[in-house]
Amino acid sequence: MRFRPVLLLPLAAAALIGACTATAVGTTSPSAQAPTPQPSPSASASLDGHTYVSTGVTGHDLVARSTVTLSFKAGQLSANAGCNTMSGAYTLAADGTLGLGQMATTQMACLGPLMDQDKWLADFLPGASVKVEGDTLTLTKDKVTMTLVDQKSTNLPLENTTWGVTGLVANSAVSTVPQGVKASLVFSGGKVAVNTGCNTGSGPATFTDTTITFGAIALSKMACPADATQVEQLMVTVLSGTQPYTITADTLKIAGDGKPGLMLTGTK
Repeated sequence: MRFRPVLLLPLAAAALIGACTATAVGTTSPSAQAPTPQPSPSASASLDGHTYVSTGVTGHDLVARSTVTLSFKAGQLSANAGCNTMSGAYTLAADGTLGLGQMATTQMACLGPLMDQDKWLADFLPGASVKVEGDTLTLTKDKVTMTLVDQKSTNLPLENTTWGVTGLVANSAVSTVPQGVKASLVFSGGKVAVNTGCNTGSGPATFTDTTITFGAIALSKMACPADATQVEQLMVTVLSGTQPYTITADTLKIAGDGKPGLMLTGTK
């Protein structure tokens, strides 16, 4: 995926042919530019390490069934409005306004409304007034108010959630689970209950915020159809030793880069 630098100022009209691209935008003369607000390190720290997902916008209509995601980490902002992802350095001034440096954007092909939404977000973010209250982030600019919630507050807990296997990760690609195979995991009390879609069993499982360490998993020994056997073999491979994991909302991913893994969807 290629990246091109983009300066997030009000966007001029740009030719977008065959792919969702962002181009350098018009700038004002140095004499016309307002003084650069000085960053507030303590205020920036309140954002850093958090990912926020939009829950509502007043004064502007987002594309139906789309959301805005803003991730702040180590002085860098990653922003996505349903199409491409913009990323670059950010500051939060003492007056509470968001400052952005030169940004880079991916170049995915997207439907027209989502491409327009990318441009709107690129114009909205610089200079937006920032307010953080608990898990809620509010951005205000030009009579538009966007409310976002810390993604961690929407994540399902690893324990006592039924995680249904929805994807199989192999060779860095994700394939769907064969039709009719219902595999799942449930973590509780230092153990994991396993249903491979054919055999069932359990074993020890301890976890940190980023890794799960599996002990020996004891499974029943029923003969399984070919599709269920495929899923079971991958699950046995993944549910061994220490594995990295992430939870985003109701999605659990157990996999390291380039290693076999599982994608699961949780229900309470």
